[in-house]
Amino acid sequence: MRQEAAALRAAGYELTVISPKGELGERATFEIIDGVRIYRYPLYWEGKNGFTYLLEYGWALLCTSVLALWVVAKHGVDIVHAANPPDFFFLVAWPLKLFGKKFVYDQHDLCPEVWEAKFGNRGIFYRLILLLEKLSYRSGDLVIATNQSYYEIAEKRGQVSARKLCIVRSGPDLQRFTYRDPQPGLKEGFQFLVVYLGVMAKQDGVDRVVRVAHELKYVRRRDDILFVAIGRGECWQDLKRSANELGLDSVIRFPGRIPDADVLAYLSTADLCLAPDPPLPMNHLSTMNKILEYMACKRPIVSFDLVESRRSAGPAAVYVQDDDVKFFADAIESLLADPARRLELGELGYRRVVHELSWTRSEEALLEAYARLG
Repeated sequence: MRQEAAALRAAGYELTVISPKGELGERATFEIIDGVRIYRYPLYWEGKNGFTYLLEYGWALLCTSVLALWVVAKHGVDIVHAANPPDFFFLVAWPLKLFGKKFVYDQHDLCPEVWEAKFGNRGIFYRLILLLEKLSYRSGDLVIATNQSYYEIAEKRGQVSARKLCIVRSGPDLQRFTYRDPQPGLKEGFQFLVVYLGVMAKQDGVDRVVRVAHELKYVRRRDDILFVAIGRGECWQDLKRSANELGLDSVIRFPGRIPDADVLAYLSTADLCLAPDPPLPMNHLSTMNKILEYMACKRPIVSFDLVESRRSAGPAAVYVQDDDVKFFADAIESLLADPARRLELGELGYRRVVHELSWTRSEEALLEAYARLG
């Protein structure tokens, strides 16, 4: 979303952003960055079940609505651009649409599939989320999909016409996010560094990283690999606890969310990077930003064989067919034993980002889509 805002501002649009406060900075209630006004509200809950999701999202809707009224009164609005999750920000746009304002629904997640992946059911909350998604599709004057799979779902499940649909992929901005000089000290004396970057929720499969670390250290007797899992999420504490119980504190680190400069240092130093998202329906359909970021840093990747992961990484990854820790560990060991292959995959991925998947390509698609709004 930061990249979309910067692209629209550079194209001459006047922008005001409403968002929750972040953890690493981004704490100011109001500030202006590169000409973009930003209003932020505190977020007190992180959803882990139906009740806490209601708290988190109810509070977000209330704060966003109040701030939106302030923005309309103070600055004026022609277009409301809302990125999910959740799928209820059409409620903020509805009153404005009565006055001829436009609504852009920017679908970054398939919320019904996320719910099913987290909780394994299609009960009342699942049906409610489907309804919210349907209303978001119906409300949008423009619907942005992040990949071909989301585009097809918007067409079929959402019955959105092609004239209202476009694909704007999440791609790394190579002027800001790309490889740096490696920092050997980050390996802490280990021969190899293996990195995961991303959210740590149930559907992200980071528990596979912990189990792979256990397989390599205690079953295959390898003491030469350091694992670093960067990021946070609802499973972060559980993952740290599991690693501790399995006796992995000496070979795995969970630094949480860290500044981009530190992320780039770890990625640029890593011998390979992991995409352990298991083969769930929603994961097959979703683009994993971490894969593109690994590629921007010239890192080889081990990933489960998912539809959109393969569309993103192409030949830059080794794909594991089955959700089996032993097969995942085999792929890691195979790459660690072959430095020439690691270098080859890293270069293939980087060239793919430069020529096809960088933010420059997505920016062009975004501005073309906005031109349709008139």
